Amino acid sequence: MAPHIGVLLAGCGVFDGSEIHEAVLTLLFLGQAGASVTCMAPDMDQLHVINHLTQVPAEEKRNIWAESARIARGEIQNLATVHADDIDGLIMPGGFGAAKNLSDFAVKGPDGTVHPEVKRLITEMADRKKPIGALCIAPATLVMALSDRTPKVTIGNDVGTASAIQTLGGVHQNCKVDEICVDEKNRLVTTPAYMLGPGITDIAVGIEKLVNRLIAFCG
Repeated sequence: MAPHIGVLLAGCGVFDGSEIHEAVLTLLFLGQAGASVTCMAPDMDQLHVINHLTQVPAEEKRNIWAESARIARGEIQNLATVHADDIDGLIMPGGFGAAKNLSDFAVKGPDGTVHPEVKRLITEMADRKKPIGALCIAPATLVMALSDRTPKVTIGNDVGTASAIQTLGGVHQNCKVDEICVDEKNRLVTTPAYMLGPGITDIAVGIEKLVNRLIAFCG
């Protein structure tokens, strides 16, 4: 039976939401692998809205769930209604929203906290030994949620972020953009994606490996 994978989104756009290339590639490779997908996002305002032309904050508010629906073509659930029993695995694409909206890691670093519904679902998945994948900066939020389990992840080779992950109780493994880090004990799979880049064809290799490894965990 094909696995049912949840994709946790954080808005729409690299600077204030989910990184669109990473999210779409995740959905593409899940589809090619025969998995069914449920997209989800928290129902709350983004930390802020960034003009993606100027990279300057805009004077407006946007809802994470509504913005994420742009990527999911409208087929997306409120995160509060999704539970670990509904899915076989979970993937969190990157983009700054993963560290601004799903947690406040981007603002507070190791002193930050995870959105309560995000932490609930991640904890439920981990308690049931169901696999979790995270791309780009999203592993930082994953480590924040599972800090008491010594999670092993990669965000590439950024020294500052790796140090913060270790401060949180995680173990960081340097990886190239086309590589994945696998935590067999906690059933976690991570890849650097646009933390290293430089382009969509480069990140696609690691994301496809992540998707395939996560599905293998589900088997």
